[in-house]
Amino acid sequence: MRIDSHQHFWKYHPIKDAWITKEMKVIQRDFMPADLLPLLQANNFDGAVAVQADQSEMETDFLLELASQNDYIKGVVGWIDLCAENISERLSYYAAFKKLKGFRHIVQSEPKDDFLIRPDFCKGISQLANYHFTYDILILPKHLSFAKILVDQFPMQPFVIDHLAKPDFKKMDFNQWEEGIRTIAKHQNVYCKISGLVTEADWHNWSNSDFTYCLDVVTESFGVNRLLFGSDWPVCLLGGTYTEVNHIVQQYFSNFSLEDQAKIFGLNAIQFYKL
Repeated sequence: MRIDSHQHFWKYHPIKDAWITKEMKVIQRDFMPADLLPLLQANNFDGAVAVQADQSEMETDFLLELASQNDYIKGVVGWIDLCAENISERLSYYAAFKKLKGFRHIVQSEPKDDFLIRPDFCKGISQLANYHFTYDILILPKHLSFAKILVDQFPMQPFVIDHLAKPDFKKMDFNQWEEGIRTIAKHQNVYCKISGLVTEADWHNWSNSDFTYCLDVVTESFGVNRLLFGSDWPVCLLGGTYTEVNHIVQQYFSNFSLEDQAKIFGLNAIQFYKL
């Protein structure tokens, strides 16, 4: 089974979705399951994992409702206030939803770089394993050192790094990123999504070769058993089409065995998220 491990849905609202700037006009509209399904079918995917784009429990409920209505949405990565005092109560509530697989926080938008190691946040992370929830790490290269401190504390918690931790494909400056990625990849409970590539590149002037070095690094560091393909649709539309994004990764792994390709394009996501 082929799974797109990372995509989003939203009903566009200019205030709620203020992160979608004028330069991102192409995604300033609604994106719903009926929009994604033909793209999945055209690219031979059987299902997808819907990931939060707004930091509210309303977002989690919205995605769960869509998942209940669309069988191809195999899992949901929602949002919950991991710093809340009643975190156990909220996790217990959401544990009843079978398609809810884990949570994510938009750490890259936090004013302080050390958010991941805040005591109240770590307390929330410590509760996830009790309910078999995963955690998606959304960060920039500068956060990788803090992410390592986080995962050091929780060797049994399943983590996955979104978008390769966003290497700077525009400046091609990968030193800090590579050191951080190679270090955190030593933790066997940490996976990595091959997603968000064109989003971090020059939207109007990129080529497949721009991504080769970083794909080499994550493949060497994580191995084929801990890599997950994700389209990052519809955000990927800023720099290309769904098919183009899929083709970048397909082409890179085209010389790998069919068994390894099956892992990266679905089996690893099924294992990680327990789909």
